Amino acid sequence: MNPRTLLLTDELCLGHDAGPGHPERPQRLATVVADLQSHPVDGTSWMAPRDATTAELIRAHAPAYVDYLAEKQGQDFQLDPDTAMSPGSWAAATRAAGAAITAVTEVWSGRAQNAFALVRPPGHHAEFASAMGFCLFNNAAIAAEAALQQGANRVAILDWDVHHGNGTQHLFEGRSDVMYLSAHQYPFYPGTGAAAETGIGLGAGFTVNCALPPRQGDADYGAVFDDVFLPALADFAPDLLLVSAGFDAHIRDPLGHMNVTERGFAAMCSRLVDLASGKVVLVLEGGYNLEALSNSVRACVEVLAGGRDTFPAGTTPACASAIAATQAAQERVRPGRRKRTAS
Repeated sequence: MNPRTLLLTDELCLGHDAGPGHPERPQRLATVVADLQSHPVDGTSWMAPRDATTAELIRAHAPAYVDYLAEKQGQDFQLDPDTAMSPGSWAAATRAAGAAITAVTEVWSGRAQNAFALVRPPGHHAEFASAMGFCLFNNAAIAAEAALQQGANRVAILDWDVHHGNGTQHLFEGRSDVMYLSAHQYPFYPGTGAAAETGIGLGAGFTVNCALPPRQGDADYGAVFDDVFLPALADFAPDLLLVSAGFDAHIRDPLGHMNVTERGFAAMCSRLVDLASGKVVLVLEGGYNLEALSNSVRACVEVLAGGRDTFPAGTTPACASAIAATQAAQERVRPGRRKRTAS
């Protein structure tokens, strides 16, 4: 019988070293994997991924950029003030992208109901031709392109990392076959993700940004999902749903300033699994408190494997204002898109 939930990781992903004291450290992934392997979640199965090929990487990135990173194999090299390569970074990054592709392949083929690519380095800040914000290759974007190659007509990428996924947005903002939705702290790094950023040209209305002020919690994210994201996704009707699953909106995360708990992440995952009839692929992004990260990943894996959680009631006026701004921006570019009233 096919596993309900496939977990993909590789020790190569531990070989990326961003430097002493860097928050994106190998222990992030090692802690998550050790927890899930020592206390397995029923209904899950592990799979070793492959490398992404150059042809797969250049569907999302400039060939010259891919060649540039390949030339840095085996070196210590600073790509930007936040992002570095070490001797093991190329192997980690190509295996991470390959894990996201493998997850899509297994779910799209029906060999797994859903999957979680537990990888690093993260990806959603990586642009078409540049590294940024701890990210080398845009794993979620590469996975979306793989899904389209395999026969999907419409793919959605929902990003709940505390930082806006500028790279993912820029890669798809002019297209209508990939919808990008993001709930993130704003204003905050990298400075993008205002509600008015709704896509360009043929992609107008297929970028959905909910720019949230700090200190928003589980109930606030629940309102964003129920009033913005779920109606937009229902209208778009994606063939496959990808999640840029960062956990730095957790209340204990040292980089973000949000108040989400494990219950909130599990509730977000629950809503998406139900909407997509289970066909969901999560790809690990941020999250820098080891215990909060590990507990939040486990909470989502338990949902993928059949559990469910719900959002608590009650939202802040600041969240309601952010939702209203997103709805107004979307109405300007796609009049009549259905919406619900924030509770």
